[in-house]
Amino acid sequence: MGHLVTLGPALGTAEVAVVLLHGRGGTPESMLELAGLLPDLPVTWLAPAAWGNTWYPQSFLAPLEANQPFLDEALGTVDALVEDAADAGVPRSRVVLTGFSQGACLASEYALRKSGRYGGLVLLTGGAIGPEGTSWEGPASFDGTPVFAGTGDPDPHVPVQRVRDTVDVLERRGADVHLEVYAGMPHTINDDELARTDAIIRRALEG
Repeated sequence: MGHLVTLGPALGTAEVAVVLLHGRGGTPESMLELAGLLPDLPVTWLAPAAWGNTWYPQSFLAPLEANQPFLDEALGTVDALVEDAADAGVPRSRVVLTGFSQGACLASEYALRKSGRYGGLVLLTGGAIGPEGTSWEGPASFDGTPVFAGTGDPDPHVPVQRVRDTVDVLERRGADVHLEVYAGMPHTINDDELARTDAIIRRALEG
């Protein structure tokens, strides 16, 4: 991981931590701009940086080995933040994983590999990692984790079918998922997605 940028109360002094994972070529600061577009929320924002602004080098649809060891290192970055939050008294059930594009793919993959009750999962134009035919089945242990997934159709980087497949497996594994597909939306984040992100974080705050 590169540097970590934080915003809001120190970790452990707010009830909820929100992990913000940037897209390819993005920065922590670009994700904190998203936080700045939301109403003021009493949460700790944690925005890590990928080395070279990229979590892994190839497409998220490439064979898994094509993105190693970078993918495992990126997953380790997320895991370290979740563990740091737990050590500070913020359990997984109060952590909201939020990602855009490559960051949404990373958030999806991490949650599917480390399933459990999260405070929330916000996937802004992204889906689980792996080539066609990859299976992400596992225990139904998300225990009602609220999930919002939003994507444009068509999107130049993320096939809408992969987002649908990700939503399907999350639902089968016990998450409470809402999907919105926005016809013709460019590769960006729209106002409706911001409002739904706000709603997910508020649900985490309500416990």
